[in-house]
Amino acid sequence: MSDQPHRSRKPGKPYRRPQKDPVRMLAFEALRAVDERDAYANLVLPPLLRKAREKEGPDKFDARDAALATELVYGTLRRQGTYDAVISACVDRPLREVDPPVLDVLSLGVHQLLGTRIPTHAAVSASVELARVVLGDGRAKFVNAVLRKVAAHDLDEWLDKVAPPYEDDPEDHLAVVHSHPRWVVSALWDSLGGGRAGIEELLAADNERPEVTLVARPGRATTEELLREEASVAGRWSPYAVRLTEGGEPGAIDAVRDGRAGVQDEGSQLVALALADVPLDGSDALWLDGCAGPGGKAALLAALAAERGAALLASEKQPHRAGLVAKALAGNPGPYQVIAADGTRPPWRPGSFDRVLMDVPCTGLGALRRRPEARWRRRPEDLDGFGPLQRGLLRTALESVRVGGVVGYATCSPHLAETRSVVSDVLKQYPQAELIDARPLLPGVPELGDGPDIQLWPHLHGTDAMYLALIRRTG
Repeated sequence: MSDQPHRSRKPGKPYRRPQKDPVRMLAFEALRAVDERDAYANLVLPPLLRKAREKEGPDKFDARDAALATELVYGTLRRQGTYDAVISACVDRPLREVDPPVLDVLSLGVHQLLGTRIPTHAAVSASVELARVVLGDGRAKFVNAVLRKVAAHDLDEWLDKVAPPYEDDPEDHLAVVHSHPRWVVSALWDSLGGGRAGIEELLAADNERPEVTLVARPGRATTEELLREEASVAGRWSPYAVRLTEGGEPGAIDAVRDGRAGVQDEGSQLVALALADVPLDGSDALWLDGCAGPGGKAALLAALAAERGAALLASEKQPHRAGLVAKALAGNPGPYQVIAADGTRPPWRPGSFDRVLMDVPCTGLGALRRRPEARWRRRPEDLDGFGPLQRGLLRTALESVRVGGVVGYATCSPHLAETRSVVSDVLKQYPQAELIDARPLLPGVPELGDGPDIQLWPHLHGTDAMYLALIRRTG
């Protein structure tokens, strides 16, 4: 019989079931939808927020919870490139070998550690708890180990570690620091011109959360009505713009709910206003929006046309998007028609219109503030697909406008291959058309460049990077 004293075995800790955090669960579900279904966060997030409010109730999921969930989703998507570089430095395998759901949990955790004021302990523990719920206890240990490595440094220290020096590779440095693909950095820099300061300001602006901007549709609502809303201020440039400085829910505003006002970036408003304000000789009775979906510019154009006794034809190729246009125009006081038609094979007669807008499909590189995931989806070869369509639509526009009428060619992309190159190539085929200096049509808007076309910028104008060329048909 042993003379060693008997030692009782210390009981292990009882298993604790992981607790679901509705805010972080929602953010994770949104990121998975973006990754798995190529969904856009601005379309996925609102129904998830509504579902969470209904399920949890206002006491457990309030406005602050919704704001945090929104910040986690958009912040993680905007800084994905930077966070991938940090995570790569903290794992022992290539990122492509990390399961996407695990990478989403890690990215959410890294954003809380490096991109928010959430305390380190809370950021790590909440992320590990989320991992236990959605990944299991085993992989939660991996998440815990990685995030503790990340927490050892702040964002600036990590950037010093993972970004190549600017002097060695300027574009790659900017790509990592400002979380844009290298080819996008190069394209934006070519379009913007200038030195380091300008491109850094532009890339930083792409990573800022944009304010919600409303448009008061002329004859239907006024800016004074919208300015009565809480935390609202007048737009910078458009007389119809009102900005909601603290976010808010536009759908809760009566004028928006009734369709008398809408959500519309101020750059988009300026494009429509510039086209509408070009002086014309002769008739000004029939306008065309040749790529009208989802309907924001068409609704503003229709309201402006109605004030002058003109009519608008809004054409959109995709029937479901044509339905969105019809919804946006419903209630317009003047005559309008919405049709589903291919703009490269139009059903209308040549020379029928006095004013034509062609806001063509594009890469959307001008709206990366609003759709941050687009920067990771687009590829340089996408330009090859858009180029022929853009040229075909501009040719249609020039053939659709009467002699003396005006065409507005617009894109929500500053990429030179989608802007000046398209306009230059098409005008070579149309000697009886000439560019109009668009800058005087936007009085008070600074830094519009050398003209005659216009390029707006997030860091200079607080708008999406909209491009506009105005062309008059002379014969």
